[in-house]
Amino acid sequence: MIHPPLPTNEDERLSALRRYQILDTPAEEAYDDLVTIASGICGTPMALVSLIDVERQWFKARAGLDAAQTPREVSFCGHVVARGRTMVVPDAMQDPRFHDNPLVTGDPSIRFYAGAPLVDSGGHAIGTLCVIDTVPRDLEPFQQRALESLSRQVMALMELRAAHRELQHHLSEREWYERQLDQHQQQLQARNAELTLESLTDALTGLPNRRAFAARMEQALAHAHAGGAPMALAIIDIDHFKQINDLHGHPAGDDTLVKVARALAAQFTAPSVVARFGGEEFAVVLPGVTAEAAQVQCDHAREAVEWFPDGLPVTVSIGLTAVQSGDTVSALYTRADRGLYEAKRTGRNRVVAA
Repeated sequence: MIHPPLPTNEDERLSALRRYQILDTPAEEAYDDLVTIASGICGTPMALVSLIDVERQWFKARAGLDAAQTPREVSFCGHVVARGRTMVVPDAMQDPRFHDNPLVTGDPSIRFYAGAPLVDSGGHAIGTLCVIDTVPRDLEPFQQRALESLSRQVMALMELRAAHRELQHHLSEREWYERQLDQHQQQLQARNAELTLESLTDALTGLPNRRAFAARMEQALAHAHAGGAPMALAIIDIDHFKQINDLHGHPAGDDTLVKVARALAAQFTAPSVVARFGGEEFAVVLPGVTAEAAQVQCDHAREAVEWFPDGLPVTVSIGLTAVQSGDTVSALYTRADRGLYEAKRTGRNRVVAA
């Protein structure tokens, strides 16, 4: 095991950390939300906001891990702080720095690690936002970018908290103090609103993600049942997507996902909602649209993808279903999936209604 080296500016770095007065403070929902978002975007069971003290790493927020701190000498995050830039360890058992680390050989059995540094305005890396898994893996480029963006949001939150505390300590004139405090609170609320939007948006395509789509489906189905209005659901899958990744690489795969997302978004306009459902799969809810009209729209969308002018040639298969009396969201998904399976089985690049 290789212990994390000390940064050359260690004394200044520790002073910068102390300025935030954050060590050993209680958990806060705003930080917990950030690790939840990081874990969700990167698809890992564990995520942490880790601050590197003299001899320990202490966790301001944690998801999937019980420990509140661990020794600095065995920390992965200590290496990130020393480097001052993002570090990704696909398989800790194959890395000479970590293969015999007690956090690898024992609980929590780390195999994959990715950490983005928390860097203050003076350039001091005081900790990390990191994600952890118990199996070897890697990050997609968009996931690493998202992790780095969220690390900057953690730092912005700490800066706002510090500014809030300094205002409370130093300002004596109540009217001016309240005006400044309100301004900082608005900034914090705006940042939290941005983070909430990010948690409902697929980072690669910009479409709503599965979580956002589930909420829209519930609303649309309740409205359809209450008013007897028609509604349809389509599940869309890119044909032979694995071959695109295998033959052309993951960047080409990412470009294909973005291309399909753009084509679908152009075809299914409001009040319909298009979402990236996961992997190479998309979903569309079509409120107020009959089965026949949904079939026509889906055929147009399929053709739009096939004849999209940019990128690699690609087609999609679509499973479609319309709402029936007493339907649940689960029943709609099941029927649309059945249609998608039949579209794949019968040759792909087609729409099958179930």
